Amino acid sequence: MSREISRRTFIKGATAAGVVLAAGSYFVWDGKNIPEQVKKGDITYDVLIIGSGGAGMRAALAAAQNKDLKVAVMTKLIPTRSASTMAQGGMNGVTGVTDPKDSVESHMFDTVKGADYLCDQDAVEFFAERAGKNIYEMDYMGYPYNRQDDGHFHQRKMGGSSHARAAYYEDRSGHAMVHALFEQCLANNIDFISECQMLEISMDGDKLNGVIALDMRSGHLMGVPAKSVIIATGGYGRAYWIRTSNPYSSTGDGIVAGMNVGIPFKDPEMVQFHPTGLAVNGVLLSESSRAEGALLLNKDGERFMAKYAPEKKELATRDVVARAIATEIEQGRGVGEGIQAAVYMDFTKIPAERIHERLGQVEDLSRRFAGIDITKQPVPISPTCHYSMGGLETMDFHTCETRVPGVYAAGECSCVSIHGANRLGANSLSEVLVFGHVAGDAAADYAKSNNYSGNQAKLSQDCEKWLNKFEEVTGRDKSAGKTVPEIRDAMVNTMWFKVGVFREENQLQQAAKEIAALEKEYEHCYVGDTSHVYNTAFEQYFELGGLLQISQAVIQGAIARKESRGAHTRRDFPKRDDVNFLKHTLISKDQKTGQYKTEYKDVVVTKFQPKERKY
Repeated sequence: MSREISRRTFIKGATAAGVVLAAGSYFVWDGKNIPEQVKKGDITYDVLIIGSGGAGMRAALAAAQNKDLKVAVMTKLIPTRSASTMAQGGMNGVTGVTDPKDSVESHMFDTVKGADYLCDQDAVEFFAERAGKNIYEMDYMGYPYNRQDDGHFHQRKMGGSSHARAAYYEDRSGHAMVHALFEQCLANNIDFISECQMLEISMDGDKLNGVIALDMRSGHLMGVPAKSVIIATGGYGRAYWIRTSNPYSSTGDGIVAGMNVGIPFKDPEMVQFHPTGLAVNGVLLSESSRAEGALLLNKDGERFMAKYAPEKKELATRDVVARAIATEIEQGRGVGEGIQAAVYMDFTKIPAERIHERLGQVEDLSRRFAGIDITKQPVPISPTCHYSMGGLETMDFHTCETRVPGVYAAGECSCVSIHGANRLGANSLSEVLVFGHVAGDAAADYAKSNNYSGNQAKLSQDCEKWLNKFEEVTGRDKSAGKTVPEIRDAMVNTMWFKVGVFREENQLQQAAKEIAALEKEYEHCYVGDTSHVYNTAFEQYFELGGLLQISQAVIQGAIARKESRGAHTRRDFPKRDDVNFLKHTLISKDQKTGQYKTEYKDVVVTKFQPKERKY
């Protein structure tokens, strides 16, 4: 793609940032968390999006281009606090702006190779063809890209990429994206239903009724009728608690809701452990750190990545670097002990001015949480649960539709599948833009072609069911059982030590038993807060139930995949097995028996036949 000129390409970075900040003054969000029509129950949405991250708001913008449709975004936070704001490194897309030799074919191959060939290559090609266009589209919306001297946005090379194709804003790329999208949503009169926890997708047989949600401010339970629903709720990193880069809100709510209405969880075992989380708490230090020249050192000061990836070194794919770090720690060349054992990431060879300009958030996080000035000394880091390559199965990447008519999925909670067994850095923000747009268009088309066929009486019944559940759960006596935090902490220890970077049969089988036991304990656990207003204890109870289901699905997928591929590393099956496992895992849960079922689906191979993966 040539250097196209948009209305913003002439603006330098600092000026662009000012434009975005100033743009906020033209819009007003009154702060009310629920529109009056929703409170009164006299509105049926054509498109209801669950989740206000990049995928959710991009889907809303696409759907709202149909001015006759009623479109809303529901979020359990306020709209600009989604996990997407924590994305740091940038968004991949072929533009030719920084590296004119880059191509769609190259982006596609890097993604397929990075995915260890478990991705669907037709979906990857579709994605790579559109990713660059989304960079220009965000530029037009006022995204404050870091820019080159000629005014064009700058792109940098991320891990696993053969060219510089990640456009970015400092190391706060997701934060800037979410705010730019939010402003556009306000300008397009999209409703926001905020601080509302989705409890379930309400169905009447095979017909969609809408969504049951809890207003956290008042404790009021609502049934929100909708012709179509887009699940865009992000990942579930909190299954690993402090060993995750994800925010506390990343509890897999949408994946669980989808599973509960019959949508399989695709490739759940493919959990990405980002190599560079702060050792003290798992908070992410962006891959852009290594893109800008940070080195990985063990306790002896050795730059060890040359042993594991002689060509790419620190810029090998995330799974390769995470395993290298974990191996260094296991073999006694790390520092610290237990869940906070680490190696060092050294920034001291990067000019301080460049750190201030391009890695300001990394610098700030290191100082705040580890007490370290990265311009002067290295910071302890270790792998941290970062991303789910798996998610709700989508039937067609052209629409993001699921097996349930009227229900779509986009972003990290979905699996289209382009990331396969390992996601490349900076492909996630591009994915949410590409497939958020796709899902929004498809849901709008569905809503235009179908009348509301849901059962509002059933919607009310489901609200009553959840009210009774709330009263029963919060009314339990202290003697009822373990507390929510006690069960959660036991879950986390099981997941980190037995379903982490390295896995093997005995530990996985033991993990399955431990999580099953915790699911039983969860049925009668103690919550302790009976109030309706901002009952965060009940919200944490609800989220824990979802995380236990997610955890069991991850374990079942990991047990079934008897090979090592990408982020899934089986010590007892150290080699990739294309004969038996070049296929997707599908995990379903029977809602009557509670049993998990494993099925498989063929991987789509088009241009690139699987071969050994070296970096």
